[in-house]
Amino acid sequence: MHWYSILPPLIAIAIVFWRKEVIMALLVAVASSEFLLAFQGEGNSLFDTFLNTIERIISVASSPGNTRILIFSILIGALLAYIRESGGVAATVNMLMNKGIAKSKRQVGFLTMFTGIAVFIESNLSVLTSGILSRGLFDKFKMSRARLAYIIDSTSAPVCILILLNGWGAFVLGLLGNYELGESAVSVLWGSVGYNFYAIITLVIVFYTIAFDKVHGPMKEAEEKLELQTTDLKDEIKASKARYMLIPLITLITSMVGFMYYTGNGVLAEGSGSKSVLYATVLSIVVAYFLMIGSRKFTHHQLVDTGFKGMGELMPLVAIVLLSLTLGASLKELGTGVFVASLVGDYLPIYLIVPVLFLTGAVMSFTTGTSWGTFAILIPIGVPLIQALGLPPSLVVGAILGGGIFGDHCSPISDTSAVSAIASGCDLLTHVKTQLPYALFGGGLTFLAYLITSIIVL
Repeated sequence: MHWYSILPPLIAIAIVFWRKEVIMALLVAVASSEFLLAFQGEGNSLFDTFLNTIERIISVASSPGNTRILIFSILIGALLAYIRESGGVAATVNMLMNKGIAKSKRQVGFLTMFTGIAVFIESNLSVLTSGILSRGLFDKFKMSRARLAYIIDSTSAPVCILILLNGWGAFVLGLLGNYELGESAVSVLWGSVGYNFYAIITLVIVFYTIAFDKVHGPMKEAEEKLELQTTDLKDEIKASKARYMLIPLITLITSMVGFMYYTGNGVLAEGSGSKSVLYATVLSIVVAYFLMIGSRKFTHHQLVDTGFKGMGELMPLVAIVLLSLTLGASLKELGTGVFVASLVGDYLPIYLIVPVLFLTGAVMSFTTGTSWGTFAILIPIGVPLIQALGLPPSLVVGAILGGGIFGDHCSPISDTSAVSAIASGCDLLTHVKTQLPYALFGGGLTFLAYLITSIIVL
């Protein structure tokens, strides 16, 4: 693979921070990646770039899994609009405050974190559930949506990769199952939990942020701006009944678990996350629709308009999700991930291999916008190192998994960042900018932890 395969993601990241325009950045990155692919072949590079960029977007959108993610990202706008317009959000906020469950910023923060941890079945569901539940509460206590986006994003993936009784665990288990490691793949995977320092440190930092009500860097600036606002705290939409929010939300959670079992033929960890979250979202919308029709305060035509208005509000973010998936597919063919992984050379001292694998996973995930793709590339590279050098399998796997999540948390082209922005109602660039210092701090501590552990163990 060639050095220039790293250029498209670097171009995207540069444009994001220069022009503050994500969609343009992703389009330019996809086009540049397709240009390099066309340049490697024969024919008119510029003309082929134009056509291939269009075809790449179409091929990504035609993938069943990607289509489900895109439709889910659109439909969630209708669900959010329904529970907002019904007065259910305002009513739920009032109920939680009256019952003493959410009477302070700390209680609201811990409720959000606990919800994200409890819904560990699927990362998108974790983000979505905790984001929807806490939006109104964060507004009530004048906490920024950037803080909400950080809490749900930095809770979901670390929890999913630590608990592992979900699609994440099944995916990694499938990658490890192809190798002889002296112990079972299940044993190696469960052993990696204690060595996944980034996931553990990230959750500790989230806990600190909530417990001490402390924010730093760009997030502190966002909070200070919010404090200076003199907006009327009265709800624009009058509170009705909490059930208009809670019943669709409970439907979303329980049906998601049920669909995971169904699509996994009775095995939860083998269920399809993309199918389950889409089916659960559609069912929740249907439930919310009939609850609002049953209240006799809304007509069918009003609800149709409300639903489409909610979906329309999310179209820019849905476009970002589509282009992020497209860029990931194009970079995979270009070989960006393989090139980054190849930087881990045989000349490294043995005690540096695990820390460098962590950093390599972070760079791959950051530049490609996908943690799962990072796992798929790096595990086949890390396992031979385990076999050849006698490295502890769980330590190596833990470093790879943690690196993938670390890079994803930092990346402005990650589809996970976009979904977190959707769930919290936060601007995508604001979310990335405010979360970045926390992720970098956690990543720095993690690198030191792997370095110290490697020196001791090896």
